[in-house]
Amino acid sequence: MKRKKLWILLGGVVVLLGGGLGIAGMQDKGAGVQVATVGRENLQAKVSANGKIQAVTKADISANVMGQVTKLAVKEGDLVHKGQFLMEIDPRSASAAADAMQASLHATISDLASGTANVIQTRADYARAKLNREAGIISTADFEHAKTAYDTAMAAEEGFRRRADQAKANVNQSHVGLGFSTITAPMDGVVTARRIELGETAVPGIQNQAGTVLLTISDMSKVEAEMEVDEASIPTVKLSQKAQVRIDAYPNQTFDGEVTEVGGSPILKTGTNEAIKFKVKVWIKNPPLTIKPGLSAQADIYTGSRDQALAIPIQSLVTREIKPKPGEVLKPGAPRDEEGVWLFGAKGKTQFAAVKTGLLGDLNVEVLDGLKGGEKVITGPFRVLRDLKGGEQVHEDKSKKKDDKKDEKKG
Repeated sequence: MKRKKLWILLGGVVVLLGGGLGIAGMQDKGAGVQVATVGRENLQAKVSANGKIQAVTKADISANVMGQVTKLAVKEGDLVHKGQFLMEIDPRSASAAADAMQASLHATISDLASGTANVIQTRADYARAKLNREAGIISTADFEHAKTAYDTAMAAEEGFRRRADQAKANVNQSHVGLGFSTITAPMDGVVTARRIELGETAVPGIQNQAGTVLLTISDMSKVEAEMEVDEASIPTVKLSQKAQVRIDAYPNQTFDGEVTEVGGSPILKTGTNEAIKFKVKVWIKNPPLTIKPGLSAQADIYTGSRDQALAIPIQSLVTREIKPKPGEVLKPGAPRDEEGVWLFGAKGKTQFAAVKTGLLGDLNVEVLDGLKGGEKVITGPFRVLRDLKGGEQVHEDKSKKKDDKKDEKKG
C-alpha cells in the first residue's frame, strides 16, 4: 500500500514537471501570431459608394402663374409625349389681364391716330405761315406760333407712338401669361412625380425662391446612379472608369456602368458631424425596363488594376511614429508617421520594414517599395501587432490555418 502511494506521488511530480517545462517552452517561443508570405497576384482597386437611381434627363415642371388647378390630365406612371396637355391653371385672371391690355392698346392706337392727324394739320399751317412771313403778310409772332404748334404736335405724336409700342408689348406679355395657364409636356417620358391635385393652388417662384414642383417628367430609357463618395476615395475616381451597380430592388443582379460626372465641390452637409462626400454619377448601360427613380443602389467603381503585383494582406499593414535618430531633428513639414509591416524573422524575431503602398484591393494592398517577395509578414492578431516594438520573440500559430482549411472543406 505504501509503495502504491509512492508511485502515485512520483507520477504527479512527473506530470507537474512536464507541464512546467511545456509552459516554459511556450514562454520561450513568445506570443502566437498569424503570418503570410509576400507574393504576387492580380489586384483590382475599387471605390464603393451608395446612392440613388435617377433619370439622366428629367424636367421638373413648376407654375409660372398663380391659380387653382382646374384640369389635370395625367397621373404618376403615365407615358407622355412632347407637347401633350398635362394640366390647366385657372385662366380667368390671365384672360382678364389680356383683355385689359388689349383695350389699352386700342385706346393708345386711337390717340396715335389723333396725334398723327394733328401733325398733318400743324405741318400745313406751318408751311403757309412760312410763305406768308416771307411775303410780309403775317407778323413774326404769328409765324413762331405756327412753328411751335407744329413742333408740339410732332412731340405728342412721338409720345403716342411710344405708348402704343408699350401697349403692344403688354398685350404680347399678357398672351404669354395666358399661355402659362396651359402646361404641356416639354419632352417624351414618364410622369415620375405628381405633387399637385385637382383644385389645389399652384404657387410660382418669387425672386430667389423656386416655385412648387408640380410634375416631374423623366426619360427612363437612360438612367444613372448618383453616388456619394467619401473624401478619402474621391481623388482616385475619374471620368470613364468602369463600374458595377447593384440595385436593392433587383437582388442577385449587377449592371454595367461608367462614370460620367465627378463632383468638384462637396455635397452640402445637413449636420455638423456628417462626413464630407462628393457626388459621382454612374451611367447604367443595361437598366431593367421597370426601373424607377429613387431606388437605392450601390456601386463598385474600378479605379485601377495591376497584374502580378507584389502584395501583402491589408491587415498586416501598420502605421507607426517616426522616431528620429539620436541628435537628428525632423525637418518642418517632414512626415511624422510611416507605413510598414512586421516581419517574421528566421528565428521568430520581429523586425519592422517600412513600405510604400499602391493599389488597394479587396483583401490585399500593393507594395511598391520595401519588400522583394518571399518575406513572411505578421498579419495578426491585432492586439499583438498593436504592441510590437521590434525584436520580440514570437511563434507562428497554425491553429487558425487548420480552422480555415476545415471551413474550406465544409464549404
